[in-house]
Amino acid sequence: MTVFIFLASLLGAMALGIPIAYALLASGVALMWHLNLFDAQILAQNFINGADSFPLLAVPFFMLAGEIMNVGGLSQRIVNFAMALVGHVKGGLGYVVILAGCLLAALSGSAVADAAALTALLLPMMVKAGHKKEVSGGLIAASGVIGPIIPPSIGFIIFGVSANVSITKLFIAGIVPGIMIGLSLALTWWWVGRREVLVLPARKTRAEIWTAAREALWALMLPVFILAGLRTGVFTPTEAAVVAAVYALFVAAVVYRELPMKALSGVFIAAARTTAVVMFLVAAAMVSAWLITVANLPTQVVEMLRPLLDNQTLLLVAIMVLVMLVGTAMDMTPTILIMTPVLMPLVKAAGIDPVYFGVLFIINNAIGLVTPPVGTVLSVVAGVGRMKMDEVTRGVWPFMVAQFGIMFVMIFFPQTVLAPLRWFY
Repeated sequence: MTVFIFLASLLGAMALGIPIAYALLASGVALMWHLNLFDAQILAQNFINGADSFPLLAVPFFMLAGEIMNVGGLSQRIVNFAMALVGHVKGGLGYVVILAGCLLAALSGSAVADAAALTALLLPMMVKAGHKKEVSGGLIAASGVIGPIIPPSIGFIIFGVSANVSITKLFIAGIVPGIMIGLSLALTWWWVGRREVLVLPARKTRAEIWTAAREALWALMLPVFILAGLRTGVFTPTEAAVVAAVYALFVAAVVYRELPMKALSGVFIAAARTTAVVMFLVAAAMVSAWLITVANLPTQVVEMLRPLLDNQTLLLVAIMVLVMLVGTAMDMTPTILIMTPVLMPLVKAAGIDPVYFGVLFIINNAIGLVTPPVGTVLSVVAGVGRMKMDEVTRGVWPFMVAQFGIMFVMIFFPQTVLAPLRWFY
């Protein structure tokens, strides 16, 4: 009955068009009434405590770093470098999208920011070269969701805080899976576009490639600094976010000189607005998470799935299918916040490595950003690229299937995630 009340109140509020943060609060209030625990003071305390977390300070700083990179020329130079490397081969612009998506993922950690930048910079070029607009938009959307997988990742930060799992280990464990997903997109792009007749740009000379690399060097060094600092323990993930924001600001304003001081206020406001949405969601979800624990819902879920506890692979398949279904109707952040406190006791009871599960869980949620009908990244690509939503949806299907395929490979072969993690550590 408790599970029914929680789901009915949450889904009912969402069906009425109530924003997800308020729907989470409504489901929390409904649970409090059911448990005869309603107290406005408890509600307020859990709401405030939900956002009062040192690790979550990484979110606004990574958001700020992403905004600075897009406005200050770092993203443009990353795209130019990728263009110089592979832009001349058949379908090269598609490979540029994928390569730039992986590089931008190592800078911002935000799927929405990466997808918006790639769409604005590369979609017109791909259409002009002869690629179908819907397929090009679909590839850009699928490349954008690499952002939450390759570190630094805002999704990993939120999951790490919610599940009490090392964010540094999550960052390190996400590197190889992110690269694997990028390779799967490249293979799918080759298959989709093998019969296209295209206008290919001229091959860049070595001097031009060297110039593009030299101009992008400052941007490319950022992920190196972050990963080296995390691996050696020089700074925490939260401090890494501050380093990323300060470094991006220095490069954009002093080195590239494309971010004038008068534009800073707009950058800060944009980052603050995005952060406010995320943090309000986190705060509201913590109310529901506290009540989920009080109502003992995780134990009930464990009992329901107890027959699968002896088979880790079958259990993971069942959980991932459930998350896939939820991802069609809910955005990434609320899905992480709602499902993490429910699923983690089940994962621990089955003896599954929490870091390994976290990587699979975030990959699944990231792909959910391009899963219709609610896919946020699909909406961003459609809006920036001036396309219809159904066009982007048609274009993204083959790439989305490839990404899910890689995820299930990781389920059946856990060492694809665990072996690189152990090597780094």
